[in-house]
Amino acid sequence: MEPMFYTVTEINGDYAQMVGDQGQEHSITMFLLPEGTTVGSRLKLENFIWTLEG
Repeated sequence: MEPMFYTVTEINGDYAQMVGDQGQEHSITMFLLPEGTTVGSRLKLENFIWTLEG
């Protein structure tokens, strides 16, 4: 599985709204994201694991 990259655009309560590099929108619970994720964070999803980039 190729890694996918997303940028967090909004945090609404327990959920983060994000947009992928190909323009796809995604919403996910903050519980699954790395500690320190904020609006503007760049995330990588690879093998079902989220990591903060740069």
